[in-house]
Amino acid sequence: MERQEELLLQKRWMDLSRMANRKGLVLFSNFLNLNELNLFHQVSSDMETPYRLSGGYEFAERQMIAFIPDALSYAYTNEPEHTPLDFPIACLHFQPRNSKFAEKLTHRDVLGACMHLGVERSRIGDIRLDEQNYYIFCEEGISEYFLESLTQIRHTMITGGQTEPKNLQWKQTFEHLSGIVASVRLDTIVAFLLKKSRGQGALLIQSQKVFINDRAISSKSYECKPGDVISIRGFGKYIFVGSDGETRKGRIKISLKKYK
Repeated sequence: MERQEELLLQKRWMDLSRMANRKGLVLFSNFLNLNELNLFHQVSSDMETPYRLSGGYEFAERQMIAFIPDALSYAYTNEPEHTPLDFPIACLHFQPRNSKFAEKLTHRDVLGACMHLGVERSRIGDIRLDEQNYYIFCEEGISEYFLESLTQIRHTMITGGQTEPKNLQWKQTFEHLSGIVASVRLDTIVAFLLKKSRGQGALLIQSQKVFINDRAISSKSYECKPGDVISIRGFGKYIFVGSDGETRKGRIKISLKKYK
């Protein structure tokens, strides 16, 4: 993304924040990807209003920002008493019309079918697949269009309806990882996860391909903390569980969970 585009995006979010305060209404952004979330966090302290993020379900990668006017900020931003905030996000559930003849579809297949309908990527959130269940998170305003128009993916005829995230038939699962490293520095952890050298891990960090809790980290010496969500573009997403003590030689035992 060009720097000019980045500045325009950041200006757009600041304008939304100011408009929310002026109108006394909660206003929402489109869905943001990891790079855009990182850009937002760089200027979040300059926003005129408080904000909240959601992608429609826990662990969502693509998320919307809700800009909350000062008049409503106490109700919507104070835990644990805050009022639930309804984001304009629909969860659509599609299945093959005939499971016997259904192809094995990929995330790319489903996204491609959505984009083929002329919908901008920023209006679509996460896409989750579980066997022959295809879940698409999108802006509420285009949900009916998807349900009417998305009838086929590749050669597979599909049918769909709207559902609540709490009714999803899939659950987030993890692969548990453990190992022994010299330190909990980010370059060391990345190298361990990808089975690469620390130098290669540092290069990924310097290239801004490594995110901690939606923010790009440029320091290879950042020390991972329990609960940190580590996203490595092109490789996957992990939770750093923490360290489990040391070996006799002073090396550190670590545990992580990889999103499946």
